[in-house]
Parts: sequence; structure tokens; C-alpha cells
Amino acid sequence: MRFYDYDMVVVGSGPAGQKAAIQAAKLSKRVAIIEKASQLGGASLNTGTLPSKTLKDTIEYIHGLRRRGLAQLGAALTRQLTLPDLMTRKDQVIATEVAVITHQLQRNHINIIPGTAAFLDPHTLNVTQSDGQIDQVQASVIVLATGSRPRRPSEIPFDDRIICDSDSFLRTTTNPTSIIVIGGGVVGTEYASMLAAFGINVTLIDRRTQMLRFLDVEIAQALEAQMQHNGVTMRLGQEYLDISVTDTGYPTVHLQDGQTMTADMLLYTMGRIGNTEALNLGTIGLTPDQHGQLSVNAHYQTAIPHIYATGDVIGFPALAATAMEQGRLAACHAFQLPDAHKIKVIPYGIYSIPEVSMVGRNEEELTTANVPYATGRASFREMARGHISGDLHGLLKLIFHRETHALLGVHIIGAGATELIHIGQSVLTYGGTVEYFIHNVFNYPTMAECYRTAALDGLNRLHHQPPSH
Repeated sequence: MRFYDYDMVVVGSGPAGQKAAIQAAKLSKRVAIIEKASQLGGASLNTGTLPSKTLKDTIEYIHGLRRRGLAQLGAALTRQLTLPDLMTRKDQVIATEVAVITHQLQRNHINIIPGTAAFLDPHTLNVTQSDGQIDQVQASVIVLATGSRPRRPSEIPFDDRIICDSDSFLRTTTNPTSIIVIGGGVVGTEYASMLAAFGINVTLIDRRTQMLRFLDVEIAQALEAQMQHNGVTMRLGQEYLDISVTDTGYPTVHLQDGQTMTADMLLYTMGRIGNTEALNLGTIGLTPDQHGQLSVNAHYQTAIPHIYATGDVIGFPALAATAMEQGRLAACHAFQLPDAHKIKVIPYGIYSIPEVSMVGRNEEELTTANVPYATGRASFREMARGHISGDLHGLLKLIFHRETHALLGVHIIGAGATELIHIGQSVLTYGGTVEYFIHNVFNYPTMAECYRTAALDGLNRLHHQPPSH
């Protein structure tokens, strides 16, 4: 048995773990990361964010050919490409990114300890390697960034070939012509929309009547309409009774309304579970909730002050971008770095086809809070750039204070939404008003001009409307 001693040990090498470790290393602390997987990067890099976005990017490229009036070329490419072909490009991107992360950690003199961590006492972890050897690691600060994994209910006959979760789907070698997606959350929506754009017959089943409740209602409805236009059959407000496999080897779903649906493949995307069961948390008196998640305070401390938790393991919003910042802030707090700021404004991105992104508050929240607001809209079809790229169905909506004109929220649906949102995020973070977009010159032709059009639209409506909430 080998003994190690560090200032900080991070369990997990996903976005939260990486940034916590690097921040501590920049403060000249002795840092190690414990990682049980054979490859660094966590779910974000290996099974989540990056692979799904790479798939989406490739599919969007082909889909974009159709929008740009090159439908024959798009159709020819789709005929030649299979789903496993798309997976090859994803593997290339992952390999490059793993190399980048490994280099970054080495450059900052962060030790990587392979194995599975379990608490012995509040400052000591046992690390079991794949060959059974156990190392002991002590640290004055411990950051749990163990991430999450897809929920796999025992009654569902997963075989990771025709019945998959979002992890095993990325290893698929089948080339389905039809697929049933169960779960209309972010993961289900992203996969359903991209697979339909690729030409696969997709049915999306969800017991909720509205997709993605945290979105602005108008944007959520526009996404639903666009997905249906792209060929997704929506079965919202539908409970499934059971999932089985037919004698001929096809997954079948029995719905509560008596209908039966069959497809070549089924993708189950309902919920994720925090990876906490191997940590032996009971020994130190920490208890995760039923989803395996840990609760933390504003500084990401658990009930034991020197043990922090960040990223998916603490639940919503469970985004790579927020996880990175949480990890960094946890390290700042642990080593009393004075300049750590609170995350003020978080943009949310959904990499569906079309993309959706939002920052700030939506109409429903402002109505509940009795804030007087006004809205301005710009349709992508009003932009020269929209016609050049064939992106005619997008919408950018600004929400601003009716009296002070301070920007309160930006909601976008359409190609490039996750990039466009950052313009609004900057104005929101620095407390700007909607007039900024009118007095500012945007490159022409760009989609960014939507901000100006939406601002003019909002102020025009405001001046021509009797005051009302």
C-alpha cells in the first residue's frame, strides 16, 4: 500500500474536477485527481456533452445543405452515411480533447491517481486500482466531482444494442431506420431532434404535457413545432406501461392509452443518478438523496466544511459550463481566495436541431414576480443572413423592464443560438438597457443584427401601447 498526502484531492476528472484541480494548482497547492475510468474527462467528454454535440454538428451540416437549397446533395450524403459512420467522427474529437486535458493537468503538475475512491475517514480516501491494489490518499480539502450516469430502471430490458441509455447509444453499431425516444428532457430532446434531422423516424414519448418546462413557453412551443416539422412524432402526456422485445427482436412500448409502438431501436433518457454509491459516504456521515445527489451551501461545501461537491453530483443545472465554474469557485473558497465572484448570469444551451438558448428570466417568472416588462422579437427570416444560410424559422426574443428598459432576459431558437446568446449575456451581466442594441453597429449580414431588430420592435410596441402589465 502506498500513502499520498496532498493539499487538495479531487474525485472525478470531468469539467468540475478539472477546473477545481487547476485553480488549486495555480495557487501553488499540491493537487491530485482520482479517476476510476480508463480515460480522463468524465461523462461530459466521453459520453455526454462532447460526443452528442459532435453528432449534432455533423447532422446539422447535412441538414443545412437542404436548407440552403442543396437538398439533392444532402439526400445523397444521408443515403451514404450510417449512424456508425457519424460515431467515427465523434471518437476523433474525443481523442483530441482527452489529449488536451491530459496535457493541461500535467502542465499544472496535477497528479492523476487511477482507481475508485472510498472514504476511510473525513480526510482519508482508499483508492482501489483495477488490479486490486489499494493506495491511501490524505488531503486537507476534498472535492467530490463524481458526476452522474443515466438512470437504468431494472424493469427495462437494456441490452445496449437495440435498447440503450444515452451512454450505450454512443457505442451503437446498428443503423436504425426508426427509433423510440423515452423522455422529453434535454437529452431526449437533443437526440430526438438530431436523429429526425438525419432522416430516422423518431417517436418521442414523455409523460409531461410540455417539453422542457424551464424554457420560455413561446420558445418551447416553437421547438416542438420545428421538431414535428423535421419528422419527430410527439407523444406528450403519455405514460408507458411497459417496454419489451418482440419475438422478431424489436423493442415495443405499450402506452397507457392502449397503443403499442415498435421501432428498430429504443433510447431511454429519463433522469440521471449521481455517482456516490462507491464513495462509502456513510462512514463520514454524509447522505445523498434518492437520486444519489449531495446538497451543498452557496460555497459548494457539504455538511462537512472541508469536503466540497460540484457538477452533476449536486444536481440542477448539471451543465458542463456551470460545473467548470462551480469547481473553480469551490477551490477558491477552500483556499480563501478573495476575488471569487458569485455566478451572476448563466446561459443555458440546448443543442437540439434547431438550437435553443436562454439567459436571464422568462415571461412566466416576471409575471409571477410582478415585474412590469415588455418584449421585442426578431425573426431570422427578417435577416439577410437568415436567407443566405436558409435559417428562416429562428426567433430571438428580448425581455426588458417596461420603465427602466433594463434587459431582463434573452430567449433564442434557431441555428447558432448557443453562440448568439453571449451578446445578450454581456449586456445583462453589466446591467445594460435595451437601447444598447439600437445604438450599437452590428456587422452586416449577421444573425447578431436580430438584437437590433428585436430592440426596435420592443420599443416601438411599448410606445404604441397603452400601459398595462
